[in-house]
This record gives sequence, structure tokens and C-alpha cells, in this order.
Amino acid sequence: MGVLFDECADRGSGTRVRLDRPFDIAPAGGVDYGVGELAALVAEVSGWLAAAGARPGDRVAIVKPNHWDYDLIACAAIRLGAVPAQLSAHLPPESLAELLRRLSPAVLVTTAEHARLGAAFAARVITLDTPEPGALHVDRLRGHRPPPPRRPSEHEPLVINHTSGTTGVPKLVVHSTSTIIRKLAGLESVRLPAVGVRRDDTLANASSYAHGRTFCWTASVFCLAPARIVILSGPEPDAADVLLRRFPPTFVEALPATFVRFRPLLSRLDNPFRDVRFYLSTYDAMHPPVIRDYLHASRRRRPLWMQGWGQTETGPITFRFFTRKSLATRRGRHPSTRDLGRAIPIRTRLKVVDPATFEPVPRGQAGLVLARTPARCLGYVGENQRWQEKHDGGWWNTGDIAVHRRDGRVLLLDREVDTSPGLSCLELEDVLEDRLPGVLECVVLAMPGKDPLPVVVTETGRVDPAEWSGAVHDLPALQPPRVLTWDEIPRTGTGKVRRLALLTMLTGCADTPGTGRWT
Repeated sequence: MGVLFDECADRGSGTRVRLDRPFDIAPAGGVDYGVGELAALVAEVSGWLAAAGARPGDRVAIVKPNHWDYDLIACAAIRLGAVPAQLSAHLPPESLAELLRRLSPAVLVTTAEHARLGAAFAARVITLDTPEPGALHVDRLRGHRPPPPRRPSEHEPLVINHTSGTTGVPKLVVHSTSTIIRKLAGLESVRLPAVGVRRDDTLANASSYAHGRTFCWTASVFCLAPARIVILSGPEPDAADVLLRRFPPTFVEALPATFVRFRPLLSRLDNPFRDVRFYLSTYDAMHPPVIRDYLHASRRRRPLWMQGWGQTETGPITFRFFTRKSLATRRGRHPSTRDLGRAIPIRTRLKVVDPATFEPVPRGQAGLVLARTPARCLGYVGENQRWQEKHDGGWWNTGDIAVHRRDGRVLLLDREVDTSPGLSCLELEDVLEDRLPGVLECVVLAMPGKDPLPVVVTETGRVDPAEWSGAVHDLPALQPPRVLTWDEIPRTGTGKVRRLALLTMLTGCADTPGTGRWT
């Protein structure tokens, strides 16, 4: 990864990268880059890190506003032999402090907002925006000659990313070149017919760039050399619209929450998604109306949507394709979006066990999902015991409750911590969103000894009582809905709902039906 862009430039890649705003590490560098210019920028940043004291084997933490230069800084750290740790600036201060304590980085790359917090845990702090007492401002490091690139060992730590943290302090996940590059990015680098990246594609990515997904994406997509890559750093539709209309994408990957936020763009006359042939979503559940609307927004004859299910620790486990036809049924009681498809052939195996006994359950019966994959991470920083409890004999405990059907398909029900006997909160969310036009999101919170609590997210903070009654008439008993606006919902850096935080905010109690042992 340290010389990824150098190698792409040597192969003559013509990929151009267009940004919605300049990089935080190069505010005067503009918004248009070729791979050679990216290689030069990575080398320059490697020189900064070396000048600040980073050495081979050291950890370099990164906490900054969301942008793809998270991955460029990570590449720069890897180039000199250090191990980057990418931490979202959206983390609550107490969670960020705990992760920095576990890491004890030699260098922290950040902004003035987090410099003082970081100084308590990092040996040296670099600020990218304004000078801060006790920190090195980036301007003092510019111009330092980068050290020669070092190639990391195949099975040693390469990068550290954290999990989303929907149920508390995130885990720090360690991957190696073997796990995240060879086993994950290598798989994505295959130019598959119909679903693979083409040389004439314009790729749009609107993600949380502190997470492992985009690090893996960076490693794979530049090897495929598409014509253009469009990077969107924020979820605001009006800001994204300008760049998307200028460079209409043919291949789109975004956070589920960002797909929701960009949805108003679909109804504009100059719909920027009109030429998309392929959509890709990971991280979180996608609900039927959102997928349906994007598929119908494309003017292509047969656009596809691929939903991947996996974890930071494992990479993708299953995948499922959706078409306009597969989502034609509306307002049904059992939408198809909880069907996550089959395990990735050859590389991934699944089994479902009883959560209490860990004995395998028959196909078609709900249980705890275990996965076996060569891409499983090396461990957790500072939480070895937690890591040991989640894997057994090569099987990884996903912490998800699902049904493994006889035909091999996986029907996801809930996280174990959120599971409620006799129902699926995720499926109820699918149903409610499909039956309530105009809602942004529905969240169903399981509570021990009580009916589930539905939370409806709208622009106005109101929902029509008659529409609500019509939507829930054939559903299991629910408490009266709580209606909130988007900004009132506590979220992670990937836009996921922090369910425990939301439950506590609404009820004053964080008790859940599940044990939470494997979250």
C-alpha cells in the first residue's frame, strides 16, 4: 500500500480522481488528481511523519474530518514501515480517548479540535489546520525528504481500523497484508463480467474513510484503473449534487445512511444517478424503498444493486443482488431485503449454532452465525480476551442471529444483543419504511419484558396517526411510536444508529433482551 500509486503510475494508469473539496493534507492542492500526483503526495506525507518521529513498527493514529486522505495518510505511514490506526472524528470523546489509550501512538495526525485530547496519549501530535500549543503544525514538516519505502511483512500488522461502535466503545481491529490485501482486496480486484469495475467507469464513493472498507476499496479499485473516481466527503445532497451532475457515475458505493440522505436528488430533473449500472452497499441494513428508488432512478435497462454483509473483522461474508423485479412487491409483510444471499463461494463457510449451547442447529432454524474465512483479522488492540471469546477453532462469532436456509441463503434477523423472541426488529423496520411514505428511517428497539419501541425519523418530527395505524395493523404489538428528526438520532461515523444510546436517551435505560456478549 505504501507504493500503490507509484505502481499504478508505472503501469500507465489514466485514472483521474475528482474531489468535492481539497484534501485536508493538501488544502492548496486542488480537487483533481492523477495517480502520479497521488503517489507524490503519499511520499510527501511519509516525509512529514518521519520528521515527526514515526519509525518502522510505530503506530500512527489519524483523527480528522471525513475525507479520503485518511487512506493517503495510512499509505504514507505504511510506506515508512509504521502501522496506521484510522479513528473517526465522529467518535464520542470518551470513546476516542479510550482508543487512543489502547493505541499509545508514536504520532497522531489530527486537527486542533482533538490535539489536546491526543496529547495525553500520543508522543507527538501533528495538526493539519491551526497551530496548537504542544503540537507540531504541518507547515513545519513540509519539505522533509521521505525515507525509502519499506515493504511490510505478509503476516505482520498492516493497518488498524475500528468497528462502528453501535453498542459502546468500538473494537480496534488489526489486519495484515495477507488478510486485508491478499484475501479481501485481491478478491475485489478481479474484473468480473457485469458486476466488476470497467475501464470506462466513473466510480462515486461516499463513505466514512476512517473505516477498513475504504482502505480495502483503495487497494482494489486503483488496480482496476477506472476512468474516473469521484470522492464525496459529506452526506449533504446539495453539496454532492454539483460534483455528481458534472461527472455522472456509472458505479456507486455509499454508506446506507448516505444513500438515504442523497435520495432527494433522485427526483431532480437532472438526476445525477441516471447512468448508474451498479450500486454497492455495505456496513448496515438497507431497506426496500431506498434500494427500489435508486434502481428506478437509473435509465439503464438492468441496473443492479449488490448488498454485502460482513464485519470489519472478516470482510464480506455474504452478498445479494437486487433488481427492479426482485423489489417489485410493495408494502408486504416479509420484504426480501433481510435475505442476504449466500456465502462467498470457496472462501467463506457458515454454520448456525444455539447461542446457549453452541451446538449446531438444523437448517431453517434461527441461531448465532459463525463464519470461517481466510480474511479474519489478527486480533483486537488491548482486548485480547474479547478476541479470544469470539473465535473458536477457526470459526468467528459474528454476534448476529440469522437463519441458514436449506438452499444456502442467509436470512438475517437481528444482532444478538437486540434479539427479541418471535420477531425480527430489522424486518419490522423494512416493513414500516415500505409502508410509511416520506419517512427517512425507522428504528425498532427491542426491550426486555416489553413490546418493541418503534422510532420514526422524519424531516418534520411528525407522523400521520392514520398512516401509522395502517402500517402496523398486521404486525406484532409495538409501543406507540417516538418520532424524531434525523439530527436527533445518535449515530456512528458510518451513519449507523447507536441503538443503546438511542434507547437510553428515550427510556433512561440501556437494558436489552440479548446478552451482548459477542458485540
